[in-house]
Amino acid sequence: MIESTTRVDWTDRSSEELIAACVATDTPAAWEEFVRRFHPVIAGTVWRVARRFGRNTPETVDDLVQETFLKICVNRCRMLREFQAQTPDAIFGLLKTVAFHVAQDHFRISLAAKRGAGKWDSALDLYAASAVAGREGLPEAERELFLREIDEQLTASSEPATRERDRRIFWLFYRHGMTSRAIAAIPGVGLAEKGVESAIQRLTKRVRLRLSPSNPKGSKGNPSPTSF
Repeated sequence: MIESTTRVDWTDRSSEELIAACVATDTPAAWEEFVRRFHPVIAGTVWRVARRFGRNTPETVDDLVQETFLKICVNRCRMLREFQAQTPDAIFGLLKTVAFHVAQDHFRISLAAKRGAGKWDSALDLYAASAVAGREGLPEAERELFLREIDEQLTASSEPATRERDRRIFWLFYRHGMTSRAIAAIPGVGLAEKGVESAIQRLTKRVRLRLSPSNPKGSKGNPSPTSF
């Protein structure tokens, strides 16, 4: 049974106990600890997404962090009530996913408004959300098919001498969310930060063109990019 008194020192409690207190007793002190404990991972995720879009101002990041907390609290914190941790740190993965979706959706809508019909332009950026989110993205079979097709296009569009390096850079950026600077620091990559950024832009453009429905040489039967 979770103690509801505000005299409980929630900083010493496990994440599981803390979440149970937040959703079951709505203890103010527990919520204060929830925000203190998980704000860094949410803010960090939002900042990285915002940085990709060149919009990582303190005001934008703060707004999206607040939006993430609001999303967590929707339907009487249904997300937290239904969460079943497989490991002690599983909650961090969930919150990263939520923050990632909130930020991606914000910028996707913003870009769509500016580009009009340019939905495909953001498809590969939004791919990362599907890969991380799992159950909230494409069905497993469709997602794996799409990822395999992207990988095939990466192989076909890269020079033999740099093929493995290019594939590694592409997936580290999109699937694992690593920054260009972090990728450049990996031994064996052999590129500076600007070189990694150029490679990502080049590879993304090539894959996008090859998978575009308007490209007769592109793969048929691809999942619609709007399903991301």
